[in-house]
Amino acid sequence: MSSLQNASPQAQPQQSSLSFTQGFLLGQLSVVILIGCFIKFFIFGDPPSPETTASARALARRDRSRSVSLTSSSSHPHKLNSKRSASHVLRPPPRLTTATILAKTYYNVNSHQPESLDWFNVLIAQTIAQFRNDAHDDDAILESLTRVLNGQQKPGFLSDIKVTEISLGEEFPILSNCRVHPVDDGDTNGPEGPRLEARMDVDLSDFITLGVETKIILNYPKPLTAVLPVALAVSVVRFSGTLSISFLPSHPTPASTPSGAPQQPPSTTPTTLAFSFLPDYRLDLSVRSLVGSRSRLQDIPKIAQLVDSRLHAWIDERCVEPRVQQVVLPSLWPRKKNTRGPGSADEEEAVPKEVLRDVREEARREVEEERRRDRERREREEGSQGMVDASGFEEGLRWRNRAYENMPGSMPGMMVN
Repeated sequence: MSSLQNASPQAQPQQSSLSFTQGFLLGQLSVVILIGCFIKFFIFGDPPSPETTASARALARRDRSRSVSLTSSSSHPHKLNSKRSASHVLRPPPRLTTATILAKTYYNVNSHQPESLDWFNVLIAQTIAQFRNDAHDDDAILESLTRVLNGQQKPGFLSDIKVTEISLGEEFPILSNCRVHPVDDGDTNGPEGPRLEARMDVDLSDFITLGVETKIILNYPKPLTAVLPVALAVSVVRFSGTLSISFLPSHPTPASTPSGAPQQPPSTTPTTLAFSFLPDYRLDLSVRSLVGSRSRLQDIPKIAQLVDSRLHAWIDERCVEPRVQQVVLPSLWPRKKNTRGPGSADEEEAVPKEVLRDVREEARREVEEERRRDRERREREEGSQGMVDASGFEEGLRWRNRAYENMPGSMPGMMVN
């Protein structure tokens, strides 16, 4: 009986120590499993296919555009109607509706076949080629990108961003399948009726690359706790979508005047060229990443997904329907300040600045040299005239002295004052 009582206290500490060891090992094993699942599925997990991602984004954009259009239509139920000041000298143009414009240009929106834009593609290709040549001649694009990336919107945990690679590509966008149709929306239509909109398909397969490198600075719990180098290169592989272009006519806007101030006449918004992309566009990117200094992680999928989502969100917020980009159109009437060519007032503006500066410097040097010669010539003439006057004065003084000495009653050595 005493032996059993002595054995029971020894078994209890052994059992408790065994349970503690098992719990500790189980906890460590669970942490290792969680870390392994995080690394496998979150960091090195396979991203979804581009087709699945593009279809999901197109569906989300379509739903978002529908909700935004419904909200804008409900918030603007009435349209501003105000008459412009009529001119008594200039005859008002005849009121042309959209149907009249289509009839006069022999364009039937119901039966007209979509057009190929081969000639327009050639003009766009020449413009892009000239832009690429200008970018290679100087470092303007490099300086602009560096200034934008290191602007005020840069996060505080990033050091200076350095551009390491820029490639503007070698291919050109191909526009096709252009069709024109009227769009009836109450916000942008004028008194002529629904505005006309041209839609065309855009396809670009190229390799446009921007590479940067920076450092992630960790300032917790104290400044410069750790520094993590990061190198990133983003390439646009393909872009395809539908481009929408239309003219937004000018319309009067009410002038906001404070209370007690005199009433101001209503201002007029300028005519703009609006363009946007339909929500079903597709943008394929190639993202290369390198994180670390010694043991580096290369091409982390989650970084690629983060960059891809941020670029799509940036485009959606700016030029995807119902949002549009507007370009103000200048006046089409001929003006003197827009004239170029021989004999024009602004002819020197067409000359390169370096050539114009050299010509002005050469002309300035010639004028200064001519002024210096004139000044030296005048000084020589004045000096010679002074010498002649002095010699003449002395000769006359000697002649008068001789004449005075020869006078009767004069003493030798006397001078005339």
